[in-house]
Amino acid sequence: MREIKRALISVSDKSGLEELVRGLNELGVEILSTGGTSKLIQGLGIPVRSVSDYTGFPEMLDGRVKTLHPKIHGGLLSLRDKKDHMEQVKKHGIELIDMVVVNLYPFEKTVAKEGVKFEEAIENIDIGGPSMLRSAAKNFKDVVVVCDSARYGEILEDLKKNKGAISDELHFKLGVEVFEKTYKYDAAIYNYLKGQLEARGFCHGGQAGLMAQDGKFPDNLNLSFKKAQDLRYGENPHQKACFYRDKNVNFVGISNAKQLHGKELSFNNIIDLDAALEIVKEFKEPAASVIKHTNPCGVASAKELKKAYVDALDCDRTSAFGSIAGLNRNVDADTAEAIASAGFTECVIAPAYEKAALDILTQKKNLRLIETGALRGIEKDYDLKKVLGGVLIQDRDALTTGHKDIKIVTKKQPTDEEIESLLFGWKIVKYVRSNAIVLSQGTKTVGIGAGQMSRVDSMIISIRKSSGRSRGSTCASDAFFPKEDAIEEAKKAGVISIIQPGGSIRDEYVIKACDEAGISMVFTGKRHFKH
Repeated sequence: MREIKRALISVSDKSGLEELVRGLNELGVEILSTGGTSKLIQGLGIPVRSVSDYTGFPEMLDGRVKTLHPKIHGGLLSLRDKKDHMEQVKKHGIELIDMVVVNLYPFEKTVAKEGVKFEEAIENIDIGGPSMLRSAAKNFKDVVVVCDSARYGEILEDLKKNKGAISDELHFKLGVEVFEKTYKYDAAIYNYLKGQLEARGFCHGGQAGLMAQDGKFPDNLNLSFKKAQDLRYGENPHQKACFYRDKNVNFVGISNAKQLHGKELSFNNIIDLDAALEIVKEFKEPAASVIKHTNPCGVASAKELKKAYVDALDCDRTSAFGSIAGLNRNVDADTAEAIASAGFTECVIAPAYEKAALDILTQKKNLRLIETGALRGIEKDYDLKKVLGGVLIQDRDALTTGHKDIKIVTKKQPTDEEIESLLFGWKIVKYVRSNAIVLSQGTKTVGIGAGQMSRVDSMIISIRKSSGRSRGSTCASDAFFPKEDAIEEAKKAGVISIIQPGGSIRDEYVIKACDEAGISMVFTGKRHFKH
């Protein structure tokens, strides 16, 4: 442990400063300071020495240069137990600095302000502060470095306990904290400036700088997330977990939503809520999704929200036990009554809730109610998937398909009503784990087969779950049919039309099977795998 004899204090956030400097003064610590911090300390009647007096150099360039001086960084970086270092500092009149207390210009708060000017953002990029922090943190064995005002009380307590010195353990902890602080600070600046670059058309696409200027992914990827909350556990009780938010995006989604009622969200809740909301964003009409283990049990759109919810629920009420409901309209009393009487529902996510709806739903003590605010449709983002030792990144599957994008490949032509049903199912199938089959009647699902290793098994499951409603239904398949076996099952179940990507070397046999079965088929040329 080393005794603290001299401290340099330069802070933007002055909270807690009075207690700290009074405590240091009582311990006989000499205080060096700059600008506004120095004036505040003087105003408290506490002796303070200005950095300009110490360096013999004035603050200049509108305060851009204050502490960038060899007398400052030599006093921080010199190793006390190294003879030639001590000889050099003595030769050049450098005084040792034992403690640095610095917090940085409020860059993130500045750029978060509505209408902030670019020039103001630039002036809030701190240079001297991070430089002092990093110098002191590099030499943490000799210098105590403090970058968080929440630490002041602990530091004073340690100083008093150790008669003016700081414990070696706290030296190290405080040094490590600095590099976390400066890393996040630089990431915030990078993301803001990259966003400005993109806004001015100098590079292509991508949130938070994921795209390089040539439209390709960068060679080095830096992601910045802030902890939103600790979770009770992960997918299973023996797994620890927490939830992080990307601070640099402003999407309408689970990451920015507000919980109005119910138990704390779980790891699995958050994943399912995201899936439930993203499906209903696909629709301009009132729409509802019912999600279980990230797969939809049912999805529907209708003229009224209540009907959409009931239609979605009716697709598979057995699987919907303990499900998540996603809605793309404000929840009214009628829809709330339908949800309340549907059996066990874990969570509901919607843009907002009418007071009458809240009165109904909050009677269920544990039902989690999540409010997102007004939806803005499908927002451009990236999918990130973690593997052991790496991360996979891809564009989000935000593909939309309309009448002009499909090709009829069978002798039988689908009717306009069938095409509408096919396109509805095609919207849903991209949210179902592959291999995926979705059976629809109009704008509601009647059977969903998810996550099977063979497509024919997904078809069989979707038919079984339809409980006879497959007759007269349309079928969406997320990828091509490799064999005719699934077509044979569709024929037996009464499916009348199929939408699929096409592209198999056996397309001609599948088309022939549809012709023989009297089933119309359209190709989209695009697939919707979801792993």
